[in-house]
Amino acid sequence: MHNLNFNNDTQRYSFVSAKEPAWHHLGQILDHVFTAKEAIEFGGLDFTVEKQRLITEKWLDVPDYFATVRQDNNDVLGLVGKDYTIVQNRDVFSFFDQIVGTGKAIYETAGCLGKGGMIFITAKLPEKIVIGNDGPIENYLVLCSSHDGSMAITAFFTPVRVVCQNTLNAAFSNNTNRVTIHPLFFKSKGY
Repeated sequence: MHNLNFNNDTQRYSFVSAKEPAWHHLGQILDHVFTAKEAIEFGGLDFTVEKQRLITEKWLDVPDYFATVRQDNNDVLGLVGKDYTIVQNRDVFSFFDQIVGTGKAIYETAGCLGKGGMIFITAKLPEKIVIGNDGPIENYLVLCSSHDGSMAITAFFTPVRVVCQNTLNAAFSNNTNRVTIHPLFFKSKGY
């Protein structure tokens, strides 16, 4: 199951890949290496999210809990507590630009899953891993984040090229040097 977001307004899957299509052949395939800004645009990730109050059927306010909602289509992405901090897609990807920075790594894929509650971007690193006589294995740096409250902003190294839900799950199972980044870091840095 790919679980890629399908945007009914644009009639496109929210996924972009540089030069090489994914196994599912969905999304946009660019004929050039793309920037984080282009990943947002061509990957269908150019939406913002906000927290909205929860109210019961009988108009009772639900204190301390909020729905995270996409502003472009009003899809509810998740239920979060009052202290949950939203970090917008453009800010997460802009931060990734600083991590990749030197220009040696190149963006390979980006997309969002479900209704947009999970986003990811993958950069291929210049150094391949050689294990025994099996030949070189590509190495990737993945950054993902959620708007549904299911996970913190996370970066890690993996030999898996993330293109969908299944490959993201595989990358989580096969990674090294995982780092989580608190959303307040983004506020302190002015994102």
